[in-house]
Amino acid sequence: MDGEMKETSEVKSIDTLADRVEQLIQVCEQLREENRILRAQKGMLLEERAMLVDRNESARTRVESIISRLRDIEHES
Repeated sequence: MDGEMKETSEVKSIDTLADRVEQLIQVCEQLREENRILRAQKGMLLEERAMLVDRNESARTRVESIISRLRDIEHES
């Protein structure tokens, strides 16, 4: 009888461990998917940032050109 109870307890422990391993596998899969999504978002944000930096530099160049022309006009007058 004691041996049978011990086996039942061991089976329950193994089942509990198996359930926990399955849960960990699911969490791992969810984290992989989340990581994939975050990496994709990061890539898009880096591209957007590069585009905005370029636009900002272009706008700065245009503004500097306008200021220079205004100064030239001012000196001509």
